[in-house]
Amino acid sequence: MYAADTIVAPATAPGRGAVAIIRLSGPKALEILRSIWKPLTAGELKARRIYLGEVIDPDSGAHLDRALAFIMRAPASLTGEDVAELHMHGGPFLVRRIIALAVERGARMAEAGEFTRRAFLNGRIDLTEAEAVADLVEARGDAALRQAIAQLAGALAEKVRGMRDKVIGIRAHLEAEIDFSDEDIRMPARGEIAAEIGRITADVAALHASFARGRIAREGARAAIIGKPNAGKSSLLNILLGTDRAIVTDIPGTTRDVIEDTVQLGPVPLAILDTAGLRQGRDEVERLGIERTRRSVAEADLLIAVFDSSRELDSDDAEIIALCRERAGVAVLNKNDLPGRIAIAELRDRGIAMPAVAISALTGAGIERLRQELARAIDAIAGPGAENEIAISRQRHRDSLAAAMRALQAARESALRAMPPEIVAVDIAAAADALGAITGEVATEDVLDRIFSEFCIGK
Repeated sequence: MYAADTIVAPATAPGRGAVAIIRLSGPKALEILRSIWKPLTAGELKARRIYLGEVIDPDSGAHLDRALAFIMRAPASLTGEDVAELHMHGGPFLVRRIIALAVERGARMAEAGEFTRRAFLNGRIDLTEAEAVADLVEARGDAALRQAIAQLAGALAEKVRGMRDKVIGIRAHLEAEIDFSDEDIRMPARGEIAAEIGRITADVAALHASFARGRIAREGARAAIIGKPNAGKSSLLNILLGTDRAIVTDIPGTTRDVIEDTVQLGPVPLAILDTAGLRQGRDEVERLGIERTRRSVAEADLLIAVFDSSRELDSDDAEIIALCRERAGVAVLNKNDLPGRIAIAELRDRGIAMPAVAISALTGAGIERLRQELARAIDAIAGPGAENEIAISRQRHRDSLAAAMRALQAARESALRAMPPEIVAVDIAAAADALGAITGEVATEDVLDRIFSEFCIGK
């Protein structure tokens, strides 16, 4: 639990701006507001109304700003505590000056995510809704925005609680069998219990399988551009981004490090990594760049394999082809504005199974087709699912669902083997706890610390 003190922080991004918001939460929030801000009109401040007033240094009486004030009273506030906000002019010095006044009068600077953490601890939101707040702030595309809004509205929590309620219902039957074994009460047979556990397991497994789709919606997909030196990787990156992001020269090995930028393909952003050309490195710096390329390939969701169509395939191309085996992505035959020495059919003969597109990074020919194929590749790795279907997007959710599946499978096996109800109940309880960890009904301090450390100050 947190200390029942009062916290303060800017709720707007640092730097100069037209407006800045300073937020207070805790038992002294309203008292501190009244000590540093005076309304222009007399009377009691009513909750959820905005008032105009003057920010004043109580010690010197100096007027610092003219600002709007807004209060929410516990428990009907965003944190479940008394909350006060000052909406003021957005000068960084002014913000620091007023926060210092609040600290002098009993507040302390909030930690990252502490306002949202207090909302969770006071029962205003569950953990999935708290995570959705962070996802809304970080959303980089329409898919991420839709998913975060649905989660903030409780869609994921409702689904998980529904499964957990069914698990707890099974546990209740088992506990009744333990407590009233001598009574003439009809209890579900082990086969019935095993069948119900199987149905719940299928629901949990389906939500677990949605992770790839949910993660890509939230974070976007990652594509590594690979190819030998001078195949046109950097030129391709530049034309996809519509800007000169990477240096392009005729000198092999110009790209020594991984360059990353993002392009929007439909509702999902695609982070594209331009990598060092794969060949035997000529010096230590190039060798380090190639090693980073290999790491990028391993971590990427899909590959964009670039081949120079004006040159015969060689051993360096063979290594690129080997990296593409059993990987999602698009093969690109670049430089089709020059006389061709290889064709898509030859790539197929060498083992390239992914879609292939002939382009010219110089003229832009084929680029629109490449964009379409990349969008299809993203859809393929995201997996099937309706646009409005609930999906998980965090590794924490995935791990908890995996733990629930293992416990449910063990409980089903015990039920089918007609084990004593006490044995089955142990695994059923573990499954309920694993599902409860997703919404925070079962939570530990270290889990909360990890979740809320991702938040910005003031959220």
